[in-house]
Amino acid sequence: MTARPDGGPTLSVVICAYTLDRWEDLSAAVASVRAQRRPPTELLLVVDHCPELAERAARLLPGVRVIANSRQRGLSGARNTGVAAASGEVVAFLDDDAVADPQWTLRLLAGYRDPSVLGVGGLVRAWWETGRPSWFPPEFDWVVGCSYHGSPRAPAEVRNFTGANMSFRRADMVAAGGFRLDLGRVGTKPLGCEETELCLRIAALNPRAVLRFEPAAVVRHHVPPTRTTWSYFSSRCYAEGRSKAMVARHAGPRAALSDERRYLRRTVPAAILRCVLHAEFRTAGTLCAGVGITMLGYTSGRASSLRAGSAGATGTGGSAAARRSVRSPT
Repeated sequence: MTARPDGGPTLSVVICAYTLDRWEDLSAAVASVRAQRRPPTELLLVVDHCPELAERAARLLPGVRVIANSRQRGLSGARNTGVAAASGEVVAFLDDDAVADPQWTLRLLAGYRDPSVLGVGGLVRAWWETGRPSWFPPEFDWVVGCSYHGSPRAPAEVRNFTGANMSFRRADMVAAGGFRLDLGRVGTKPLGCEETELCLRIAALNPRAVLRFEPAAVVRHHVPPTRTTWSYFSSRCYAEGRSKAMVARHAGPRAALSDERRYLRRTVPAAILRCVLHAEFRTAGTLCAGVGITMLGYTSGRASSLRAGSAGATGTGGSAAARRSVRSPT
């Protein structure tokens, strides 16, 4: 593969989509990639088992390479399909309901000037379609897939990225085995943490490697009204706890929960104190409830993992099937 004339790495952008219901969001995401000041080498749209969406995208989104997810249904399988098909030295992922700032690709790729950097992620700003609910604390913006208050706001080395805005050197993703197929969303099921587990695996394989957070690489993530309800909030917290339990099973609790310990010791107590001082008692209650529900999900997930382990379940890191699924461009 040849480098670009400017000396930077080639870049493939992968967007994964699974439903016609988010067509307007998807069209905006694609348009934002086309408007980049540093255009990517290619834009791939991976459609997750929705032939109608694939047909419409192929017809109405010229210049986009539309690919059907040939792996297991779900976001992890779709992402692995995109990595396998990508030709770029760096693969960036943008959610189908996110819009990238015009300098997004420039900011991401600038981080790869350092050869020790194996991944660069950026800031995910929430765009609340109907406004942020008064009870919804910014410390829990991770519930809606966005950067939260308490996460870095300056360039920094981080443990993992937010899935809506991340990139990796393709060779290192392939070497690590790609995204685990037993983690990640399937349709609207609010499981996740597949990007956290992959970041941990890449770091374990390359102890001197750096995963860099670049706040100037910005995307805006659409938060529809359906994600502003208490039902969504509580179910997402519970699913996050269960997902973290799966990550702990594969990577060990120490690595899987390092950021979460700091979050519970510093971010949440400071937020509760702020709410109490400003008489925002409903928000303070949400903070406490969110932590409790997440811990309940984690406890449930750990119990399930232990039962599975005693029954003979095995596997740390990417599965052999996942490794094969991301090895070669198609």
